[in-house]
Amino acid sequence: MNYKIPLFDLNFDSKEGQAAQEVIESRWISTGPKTAAFETKFASMLGVKHAIALSNCTVALHLALKLLDVKAGDEVICPSLTFVATCNSIRYVDAIPVFADVESLERPVISPTDIRAKITPKTKAIIVMHYAGFACNMDEIMKIATEFNLKVIEDACHAPFSEYKGKKLGTIGDVGCYSFFSNKNISTGEGGMLITNNDAFAARTKLLRSHGMTSMSYERAKGHSTSYDVIELGYNYRMDDIHSAIGLVQLDKIEADLNKRAEVRKSYIKEFKGIKGIIIPFEDNQEFTSNYIFPIVLENVDADTRDEVRNKLAEAGIQTSMHYPAVHRFLIYEEFYTELPVTNMMVNSMITLPMYAKLTISEIAFIASTLKIILNK
Repeated sequence: MNYKIPLFDLNFDSKEGQAAQEVIESRWISTGPKTAAFETKFASMLGVKHAIALSNCTVALHLALKLLDVKAGDEVICPSLTFVATCNSIRYVDAIPVFADVESLERPVISPTDIRAKITPKTKAIIVMHYAGFACNMDEIMKIATEFNLKVIEDACHAPFSEYKGKKLGTIGDVGCYSFFSNKNISTGEGGMLITNNDAFAARTKLLRSHGMTSMSYERAKGHSTSYDVIELGYNYRMDDIHSAIGLVQLDKIEADLNKRAEVRKSYIKEFKGIKGIIIPFEDNQEFTSNYIFPIVLENVDADTRDEVRNKLAEAGIQTSMHYPAVHRFLIYEEFYTELPVTNMMVNSMITLPMYAKLTISEIAFIASTLKIILNK
């Protein structure tokens, strides 16, 4: 279906194509100098010591758990309101996902109160996910982690350069993980990044991402190393230089893109004033945020009614989505099911509206007026 207003718009132009072409013409397209440059620039922009480029964020989460020595039978507290990869990574190390509820419909991020309630002697780590680019209560979460000697992984897929009390999200816990999937704020098509200030974690991540080998192909090709050993069971989790070159272009664009998204959000909030029956999560947020998505919650509706509203919006040419189906409801996680009343309300009544920098004031006004007519009926 061709929508008048799509859910997102890729922030690409000829620069990305040119960057990719330059890598192809260099005759070195695997992990090499562009990947190193992408890592250095990303780390510098976040103010961290290490950024390691990977093939996607799912593997970043997997490696984060490996770095923190999470093993079979350990428990990891995580949100259910997230993309399933967050929780799948826990199962990759044969650990047990323990689902925690979100704070509220106004703040659908993992609840520190429920985290504390879910801690047992088997708890090893906490994964937080900064939903829509808005920060979890990291002060309270880090306090709990310190009290119980737990590690914290930040799933910052929604939140590149979002802030919490002056700190970039992803830089507060032990490890931060980012996604560069096609619809993310920074897109390389596929790709991810793991960041840390821990030297040992960074060195081990580089080892694990490339089969446990002590040197990589580019180093050997340039004569920096003529042989290698394999010292750990690693994986093929590398990012190549074509994706990294695109990532460098995207980093040049990100500040302007995020500033425009902030204006889009302000326009949405202004247009939605006076429309009854809608909650705008994080409406009063004052921190800088990536505004990855723009979710709304319809008050006092069930999933069927929400879907009717989405269908009416689609008929009007407005593409929507829902982020996300609750992971604890998936069949594969049936054995780990727990009651999460606020998460259940959220996933039954939320709609993700279009959000991207090129969205115009007139398009936002059209979305708002269309939604108002639908709700009034």
